[in-house]
Amino acid sequence: QVQLVESGGGLVQPGGSLRLSCAASGSIFSINAMGWFRQAPGKQREWVALISSGGSTNYADSVKGRFTISRDNANNTLYLQMNSLKPEDTAVYYCNAVERSNRNYWGQGTQVTVSS
Repeated sequence: QVQLVESGGGLVQPGGSLRLSCAASGSIFSINAMGWFRQAPGKQREWVALISSGGSTNYADSVKGRFTISRDNANNTLYLQMNSLKPEDTAVYYCNAVERSNRNYWGQGTQVTVSS
């Protein structure tokens, strides 16, 4: 079992920045890739960014160049640095971990609101 706890969400003005954190615990040795997803009101959950166990990263086109995903393996923490935020980035952001067995784990989500 893997437990994920997100933090760092909040209200920010357009053009501002936030850094989300996701603390992982439990059977973290079994984790392969980790990532961030988001879900806006009335919309389906969408993938935002991914980082592999080897450190390779991928981003959705909508956030490429503005968001940076990283992981601190020593502290079992995943990060999402979000810059140049736009109102359309408003959503609940979820941390995701995938085991080598392809089992998925999710955090409880953290709200990000971009508004003036």
